[in-house]
Amino acid sequence: MFPSQLKTRTPLTTPDIIKMVMWPFAVLTVVHRTIILAFNGAVTNDFLPIYTAAVNFLNKQDVYLDNFNWTHPHYLYPPSGTLMISPLGFLDYDVARRLYIILNVLAVLIAAYYLLKLFGYGLSSVAAPIVVFAMFSTETVSNTLIYTNMNGLILLAQVLFMKFLLERRLWWAGVPMGLTIAIKPILLPLLVFPFLKKQWQPFVASIGIPIMLMAIAWPLSKDPGRYIRETVPYLAESRDYFNSAISGNAVYYDLPDWLVLGLRGGFAVIVLISLWLLFRYYRHDELFFLCTASGVIMTAQFLLGSLGQMYYSMLLFPLLMTVVMKHSVLRNWPAWLAVYGFMTFDMWFSVPWRQFGEAAQFLRTTFGWSLLLIVVFTVLVNRWLDARKAGTLHLGIDPPYIRDDVEHKGVPEKYRFPEGRPEQNSLAAQIDKTY
Repeated sequence: MFPSQLKTRTPLTTPDIIKMVMWPFAVLTVVHRTIILAFNGAVTNDFLPIYTAAVNFLNKQDVYLDNFNWTHPHYLYPPSGTLMISPLGFLDYDVARRLYIILNVLAVLIAAYYLLKLFGYGLSSVAAPIVVFAMFSTETVSNTLIYTNMNGLILLAQVLFMKFLLERRLWWAGVPMGLTIAIKPILLPLLVFPFLKKQWQPFVASIGIPIMLMAIAWPLSKDPGRYIRETVPYLAESRDYFNSAISGNAVYYDLPDWLVLGLRGGFAVIVLISLWLLFRYYRHDELFFLCTASGVIMTAQFLLGSLGQMYYSMLLFPLLMTVVMKHSVLRNWPAWLAVYGFMTFDMWFSVPWRQFGEAAQFLRTTFGWSLLLIVVFTVLVNRWLDARKAGTLHLGIDPPYIRDDVEHKGVPEKYRFPEGRPEQNSLAAQIDKTY
């Protein structure tokens, strides 16, 4: 007898059909990336130095033993981070690694759930399987699991930080931020958002947790001074392998200093103008502003910093989710050409065209980040120019067809300010004074 699922009892709607198609793809992609690819592992093993550091820390042995002239994964966490990952050292290596993979899978799934909720979607929505499938199809999630690093946990911390800010749970907002700073301060630039709003509460945990953990870890570590003397200077350098930042490509391709300075300076100007326009005209739409501006800041950090690795792009998921909003800056094909560059799991190495294939593979991430910043900048500047020409800057820079229907369907009311411009809305005007 056929299962009841194979019997069509009522007409199926288009969303029903999409969910029916996408959920098997989403679930099996998660299983494949976890049980097959991640458990199989690869030559690159980010977890081995983490596990070795945890074991050495527990056994009162030296932790910072890396030779930075080698290209294998290095251990770069501060003593506070070593303290946090030290429980892994109590486990067998294979058990610890698989547990670490599963924790990152759960972190990505929880982050996906909260992102969906922020944008007004639930697990029963058509967006849920699409988002899960899209996330686990990317290079950033796939290689995070295969190489076994903590990017999934950092993504969850980022989403929780943004969620708590939007919900005005300001004390809690500092907790995920502080925990990540204690291990890897990649989210540190996002503290600009509570700073701009003069919200001091998130800074208590953001600063206090790393200081407290460092105070505990320092006397328990055998060689904490080596982190300051050797690891910190290395972190400030631009290495020439697995580095998609402008500076990393400059070292690899031996580019002249004037070109590197010009590229970094030019993109810095693009970033600053984009952030100013976002702050000036969109800060009252908190969800859009926070997700879009954070994406610009993170992309700038990857591209203009000393180290930008492709799987860092996981932290751009909140920006990509804004495509469902009517005034998203990503509703154009160049934006998704950029996303292809830094998100796809495709390999571009070519046998007949080896030189082209290597260049395409090594530079596509840099190209993608660069194009994304250019797209955001161009969209915002064009909107500003059009609004200035029309004499409607006082109404914002959204085109009329967006401004006249600015409900942003699906976004919960608690994450939006009431309708109307700041000068027309007393609540928004009061909030505006906090900036």
